[in-house]
Amino acid sequence: MPVVNRIADYAEDMKTWRRHLHQHPELQFECHQTAAFVVERLKEFGVDEIHEGIATTGVVAIINGQGEGPTIGLRADMDALPMQETTGLDHASTISGAMHACGHDGHTTMLLGAARYLAETRKFNGRVALIFQPAEEGGGGAGVMVDEGIMETFGINEVFGIHNVPGLEPGHFYSKPGPIMAAVDTFHINIQGRGGHGAYPQETADPIVAAVGIVNAIQTIISRNHDTRNEAVCSVTMLHSGSADNIIPDTAYVGGTIRTFTPEVQDMIHARLREIAAGQAAAYNVEADVNIEIGYPATVNNAEKVDFAAEVAREVSGEAAVDPNTGMEMGAEDFSYMLNARPGAYFFLGQGESAGLHNPNYDFNDEVSPVGASFFARLVEKSQPLT
Repeated sequence: MPVVNRIADYAEDMKTWRRHLHQHPELQFECHQTAAFVVERLKEFGVDEIHEGIATTGVVAIINGQGEGPTIGLRADMDALPMQETTGLDHASTISGAMHACGHDGHTTMLLGAARYLAETRKFNGRVALIFQPAEEGGGGAGVMVDEGIMETFGINEVFGIHNVPGLEPGHFYSKPGPIMAAVDTFHINIQGRGGHGAYPQETADPIVAAVGIVNAIQTIISRNHDTRNEAVCSVTMLHSGSADNIIPDTAYVGGTIRTFTPEVQDMIHARLREIAAGQAAAYNVEADVNIEIGYPATVNNAEKVDFAAEVAREVSGEAAVDPNTGMEMGAEDFSYMLNARPGAYFFLGQGESAGLHNPNYDFNDEVSPVGASFFARLVEKSQPLT
């Protein structure tokens, strides 16, 4: 793969950085050691500014180019997952119950590699803002950083991010204009009935029967209320109730996830969930309380930025290795908050055959770190070239 030669020289250093990060995972906003490691490397590289403590442990570093110009933002997420690693690798997690099972250690490493190169060469005008973000895995750290004003404070005009993909050939890229990842919401339905002896059901208001009715009716939202030409998911993932085989309980719980790409579809699913729960509750003489947690919005790429970034990816990996018009994915990503604030693009980078993301046997492929770092670096040089 024709990565930037100077970045290829960093490959062993990048492997060392990445494996150190993998051994020391941190969760959500508590990325203190990770941020300290990032800051130490950035100081070694000689970046111009380092701003710490954004969204608790987020870091933004600034590298100035050789002349006046705009500021491009490059983002990497830093947090790990609350999982027990089972790889048995020499560089496996040393923290019980936490591991880098989504490759954020690799994302951070790729941005560090780009930072080292850009600080050394400065073959661009304007500035680059290197965004090291905590709490992608459920905390919405990108949204917090945006709310704390990073786009305005650092004058960021456009923003780009990468995520690794197991199963895709190493060094291959894909993305698409418009929505690429779904909005995610979580629903909770708490059912209050009247329990009693399992031998005398006529004396109860059975919440389990109501819960089953609600679950069955939810299956009609996508199949009967939704235009099948628009992608959406509404999945029941939890049904909890009961404690013994001869007791009808007082309560039941139904929970699940909603994935959508447009506010109209999102609103429809929310409304139908409430209507179904109310109707089934009335039918079974129980009460149902519906709580819907609004999560990350859809990740929506700017079409022009996708075209531009695809051109850069072709430079790095070749024409055949870049798909700029792939399908949408039902997973969610808090980089969506940054794309809502500024135009940009989110690209996926193949890391070859491995265990899947969020799997206790997953490990990032260090061979693709120079590829991602080259992509980041060339985005800067091509978007803000020297004149």
